[in-house]
Amino acid sequence: MPNLIWKGLASLAISALVSVGSAWATENTAAKAFGARPGVEQASLSPDGMWIALVQPLQDGQASALFVAPLDGTGQPKAILSATGRPERLRDCGWVSNTRLVCSIYILALRDGFRLGHTRMIAVNADGTKAQELSARSSGVVLGYQQDGGEIIDGLANDASGSVLMTRVYTPEASTGTLLANQRKGLGVERVDTNTLRRSLVEPPHEDAVHYISDQFGSVRILGQQLKTNTGYNRAQINYVYRPADGGPWTPLGMMDWDAHSGFRPVAVDRDLNVAYGFEWLNGRQAVTRVSLDGSMKREVLLSRDDVDVDRLIRIGRQNRVVGASFATDKRQSVFFDPTLKALTTSLSKALPGHPVINFVDASQDESRLLLWAGSDIDPGRYYLYDKTTRRLSEIMPQRPELASVKLATVQAMTYKADDGTMVPAYLTLPPGSDGKSLPAIVMPHGGPAARDEWGFDWLAQYFANQGFAVLQPNFRGSSGYGEAWFEQNGFQSWRKAIGDVNDAGRWLRDQGIAAPGKLAIVGWSYGGYAALQSSVLDPELFKAIVAVAPVTDLETLREESRNFTNFKIMDAYIGRGPHLREGSPAQNAEKIKAPILMFHGDQDVNVGVGESRLMLSRLKSADKKAELVIFPGLDHQLDDSAARAQMLDKAEVFLRASLGL
Repeated sequence: MPNLIWKGLASLAISALVSVGSAWATENTAAKAFGARPGVEQASLSPDGMWIALVQPLQDGQASALFVAPLDGTGQPKAILSATGRPERLRDCGWVSNTRLVCSIYILALRDGFRLGHTRMIAVNADGTKAQELSARSSGVVLGYQQDGGEIIDGLANDASGSVLMTRVYTPEASTGTLLANQRKGLGVERVDTNTLRRSLVEPPHEDAVHYISDQFGSVRILGQQLKTNTGYNRAQINYVYRPADGGPWTPLGMMDWDAHSGFRPVAVDRDLNVAYGFEWLNGRQAVTRVSLDGSMKREVLLSRDDVDVDRLIRIGRQNRVVGASFATDKRQSVFFDPTLKALTTSLSKALPGHPVINFVDASQDESRLLLWAGSDIDPGRYYLYDKTTRRLSEIMPQRPELASVKLATVQAMTYKADDGTMVPAYLTLPPGSDGKSLPAIVMPHGGPAARDEWGFDWLAQYFANQGFAVLQPNFRGSSGYGEAWFEQNGFQSWRKAIGDVNDAGRWLRDQGIAAPGKLAIVGWSYGGYAALQSSVLDPELFKAIVAVAPVTDLETLREESRNFTNFKIMDAYIGRGPHLREGSPAQNAEKIKAPILMFHGDQDVNVGVGESRLMLSRLKSADKKAELVIFPGLDHQLDDSAARAQMLDKAEVFLRASLGL
């Protein structure tokens, strides 16, 4: 298969734009390779299928650039838009016509003592000219922060002019001394010409609106409104209404309740079938359903499982049409409602042996050309172009070129028995060529806790396996994806069950002889960092070293971090009240921990404030424990900087080897 894009791209990405230097450096070549940001952060195909747009990281720091390249091999990628990452960050980019693209820019800014995220939409020509802000400009008298710059909800599949439907937040303006101040409030929808910036109102603002769904042909069909408390905080319920195909007033569709796991959550509308696709809970697990929007409210369950949640819709093309759904058991599996794509996927699987995970990334307007991604546990993934007319499959570029010559470790899905006899699903990664016995070993709980690990490539687990460690990633009780009963009350309120499962993963490694005596450690990020710290509160003797990245350390502090935001009541209920606040907080039990601790945290983290790690360090030092905290200035929860990640990997490995006596 010819390589259409990759040749010369690495050097171009470095030289095309000035990138931001990084203060962090390491000579550990493996850490650099595994810690490097993915070579492609996002990809999209032009409507005619002749061009590709790629968001790629620049050499250092958090900088990214949007590259555009012809798919016939006649030219090299050209950088047409960039963001330094400090503070502006380039997010999703996509084609709105064959000559125009739109990107979302994310900015983290300090406003009145609060670190707030802001978004803005930018349009740019494919040759890099005529870059313009699409988001509606606010006046200097607006009464509030203009954080939300809108999002595209409809690319207008039948319109080649480059117009889109996008949301707009309307905020009242101060009216003193003027009769022209805007007094509208809420989220509305506008039609915006991305070339002329001409905008017209499609749906007037609704004060509690949080979600609009269109049919991808210009009609807004569904509106979601967030319920509020008397004091203005969000509740965990969204009320959905729909508009009939021929227009008319909004009609009730139903209430979706996150807490009660009830109701229908619409995601997409099919204009031709006049139906809404979405998710709802069925027998304690999430299923994909389809509801008629013709007034009958006819409901059809398209896909459900009795073992795991069906948690993703498969969508394709400029119309974003729903063609299937997927779920993860031992591995992610897809079920196609479209028989043609089902047959094509079978053929593609045969053409790409060893790449069982295949995703449809984008498609041309007529869907004759498809942009694909395929990967596995030992291949971080590659992008491909498939031409239906010629039946030709061509590789575009690898996801992580730095690992091209590195032998990666296979990942084995397995289960182990918890203390109460429950079988806990997990993934075991052993060093390449290892017999799996008497190894230094790591338990690596995932973040969330409303998340789960899946089979495939994981740069963090693969790095440690490459360095000779066995790695076990448990989907402990409190993980999502396995239904309501497995989720328990969540990993904080049910922390004893969740952390008990994590510790049982370590005991399984020890009892199976995989972990050498005294060579067992735990490494986690976010909630996984919390689990790493709390594991030693529950059993101080089990793990001999702890690495926690951006960890939650105190549940009451976590609650307070959201107090001044509209989601406070939701977070308040999620964390709960009771003895678990103290018993389940590592910072409140630092004296029980025996193992040495290494923590990492970005000082711009808005998911888990860096103050949580500072609090943990203070409590550990007061208890005369061995602990260190590394703070990365300018970085957030993801530490999305290649040099910083490389330094983190290198320092963590050195710490683990010293702590385990390796």
